[in-house]
Amino acid sequence: MAEEGTDVSAFDDFTVEDAGGESKAKEGSGQEAANASEPPSNSSKTAPAPAEASPAPQAQETESSGERLQTALQRQPKLSPAAQKLALEKGVAISQVKGTGRGGVITKEDIEKFKPAGPAAAAPAGLPTYEDVPASSMRKTIAARLTQSMNENPHYFVASSISVSKLMKLRQALNSAADAKYKLSVNDFLVKALAAAARKVPAANSSWREENGNVFVRQHNTVDVSVAVATPVGLMTPIVKNVNGTGLESISSQIKELGKRARDGKLKPEEYQGGTITISNMGMNAAIDRFTAVINPPQACIIAVGAVKKVAVPSENEDGIEWDEQIVITGSFDHKVVDGAVGGEFMKELKAAIENPLSLML
Repeated sequence: MAEEGTDVSAFDDFTVEDAGGESKAKEGSGQEAANASEPPSNSSKTAPAPAEASPAPQAQETESSGERLQTALQRQPKLSPAAQKLALEKGVAISQVKGTGRGGVITKEDIEKFKPAGPAAAAPAGLPTYEDVPASSMRKTIAARLTQSMNENPHYFVASSISVSKLMKLRQALNSAADAKYKLSVNDFLVKALAAAARKVPAANSSWREENGNVFVRQHNTVDVSVAVATPVGLMTPIVKNVNGTGLESISSQIKELGKRARDGKLKPEEYQGGTITISNMGMNAAIDRFTAVINPPQACIIAVGAVKKVAVPSENEDGIEWDEQIVITGSFDHKVVDGAVGGEFMKELKAAIENPLSLML
């Protein structure tokens, strides 16, 4: 062993033979020699017999057909022009069709005989997928008026969540005392409340007019409420006239009678033409939380009523909350007639009237 820093030139001619090894490692045994702590000895009785070196595997060339390599497009099934056209018309995937023509070419007959493997066959070609329903004269009139409204009236919308818990209790008390003479609905109270708010904010009970070259805003002294009713021929708006001077029982009976005749197509023109303000109520559909309605021209306001929902509100009781019955009412206003602040004031008065229903009895 050489001391650190001494000359190591004495080891310049050191070879593997000097260490007792062979000059050439046998093929295949180099790794074992590298891992062994001592060179193997044939004199040991327990040493295994030296294994004969196995011949190295001969390299083999892959067989080739001699044909040129094909691209993915070149490997697509071959088909005749007629078959291609028919496959496009019938929506047949040519990759699923087995060609019976010469050289495996897909023919027109192959396409005609092909049946898809799926559980449901494609719908026969040529059958109509829709039905044209002629527009009735009523539907044409509705379409023209609502299109005119959206084009000519700059709509804006104001929504308010309103408690109806007191209203529901008053309704129940009045109906219980009615002895089956009448049955008030929530909508009856809302019509009455709408008229009360319209009297306090008359701008919402107005209309934009252009007559004989003059442009003016007409404010109405009475509140004639148009009540939207769905009929087989479309939406109609029979009118409950002078709502402020009419009691809840009379309002209820008029709405029922007008609604029935609207659905039967028996309304007179003066019973659905006119009106000063409109209510559209979809509260009978529990899926409707809120919606916006299109103004009924020449009116300047329509309110849209959603379904009654139970809402948790803060409370001073031990639970910290209580359940309140509420609706969302959205007012649509014509900005030509009703400014934003005025629309907000109208919704404030409407909310106050609904949440204090006893005031409607005065």
